[in-house]
Amino acid sequence: MAKLHLSPDTVSSRPSQPADGTSSSKRLNALLEGIHKAHLVGICGSGMKALAEYLSDCQITVTGSDLASSGAMWEAMSERGLKLHQGHQADFVAADTQLLIYSPAIGADNPERVSARNQGIKEYSYTEFLGKLLETETGICIAGTHGKSTTTAMTAFILESSRMEPSVFVGAELCGRGRSGWAGRGELMVVESCEYRRHFLNYAPRYAAILGIEADHFDCYATVDDATVAFGQFAANVAADGTLLISATSPAAVQAATAAKAHVTTFSCDAPADWWATDVRRTTTGQRFRVFHEGDFFSELEIDLPGDHNISNALAATALSHYAGCSPMQIRVALSRFKGIKRRFESVGSYRGVTLIDDYAHHPTAVAKTLAAARQQFPKRRLWAIYQPHQASRTTALEAEFVTALSGADQVIIARTFAARESSAADDDRTAVQLAEKLSARKVPTRYCGALDQLVESLDDALRPGDVLLTMGAGDIDRVHNAFTRRLFRHHAS
Repeated sequence: MAKLHLSPDTVSSRPSQPADGTSSSKRLNALLEGIHKAHLVGICGSGMKALAEYLSDCQITVTGSDLASSGAMWEAMSERGLKLHQGHQADFVAADTQLLIYSPAIGADNPERVSARNQGIKEYSYTEFLGKLLETETGICIAGTHGKSTTTAMTAFILESSRMEPSVFVGAELCGRGRSGWAGRGELMVVESCEYRRHFLNYAPRYAAILGIEADHFDCYATVDDATVAFGQFAANVAADGTLLISATSPAAVQAATAAKAHVTTFSCDAPADWWATDVRRTTTGQRFRVFHEGDFFSELEIDLPGDHNISNALAATALSHYAGCSPMQIRVALSRFKGIKRRFESVGSYRGVTLIDDYAHHPTAVAKTLAAARQQFPKRRLWAIYQPHQASRTTALEAEFVTALSGADQVIIARTFAARESSAADDDRTAVQLAEKLSARKVPTRYCGALDQLVESLDDALRPGDVLLTMGAGDIDRVHNAFTRRLFRHHAS
């Protein structure tokens, strides 16, 4: 692929849009011409929230429904003027609605979807709609088993800081911004692209990344080979005149890339690749490293995030931003200002001298990397890991790997399994208890705790100043920190 002629090394000193991400002169996507009101079914899903924010930026009135009816996300969307409904009812779809978009978890018999069909309202799933949007945008899609949200957010932040004004869909909120999606005035659209049920096959981007492929989502991929086939189909969707970036250290990603028509380029932190990060040095708050591109020095970068995995994420974001037209200086300055995303090694305060950190890790590889990052940042402190398994099928299939990963903590508490798309309460208890037993057999101090209130009470007695409390899981385990916050308020009131 021919090298791009980059713009001069000028860097924006402020975001190209207001702090809340809105844009007063958004270039409206052709798909939205004439649309004034949209209804989102399952609006509290991470992707759906990003879409609601994007549509609101486009001056479209947004209503929505979800089984959830509380929490910071619900409150934030309500404060922005979105009309939200708890549960699902046909009359939630107003007669003047012109567009209905539903979470992929919502079935065809949902009363709101039925109502939309009866009224002749256009209906799309979330991923179908994003695929339609991408048809008239320059897409940048980030896929892979791990690192999608952080890499997508980093890429979006670099592009916006460089005044390229992208539209963005991330599965987590950017710290300091309170948003996971927004509409930009430019033609670039950055999309976190999930492989679950092959949803990412709706996308045909100009630029894409496959950050790595591992066994996961056992309810739709029996083996890693099955997942690799799907990633190969995703790779084949990248435009022939575009670029596909892949992890050089992921054999499955290398295999998937053989199906690509686009130019394929590699990145790595462990061995030379087209994009290579090396000479890592720890700083007081993060890490600094040098990047080489095709053997030549590209830039020295610094990020305010711990962990080798975040160097890899930053390297992928650097490459994608470069192909989209950003200069080394623009990338360097933007990454130095990036503060991370919610629930990705997020510092959520302290409780009686205990440092509280929350992370989304729910796969053994992610758990191991998160614990390694905690050891890197807090090398001499006692590390508590509270892990909430996510789906019994994943926990059972990867039990040995979870035991190895969680052994990196000094103290472990296993919470009840978050069932997500599964429904057997008996399995939820059994798999979590068994995981705790296997860890104890490995001589790792571990116990199972099936109730949040009991867990908080137990921790209140066991924690001591200087400890680090790390919650991990893709469910609702972050509520532990809210419980500690409420306790502090009560103590101060007393």
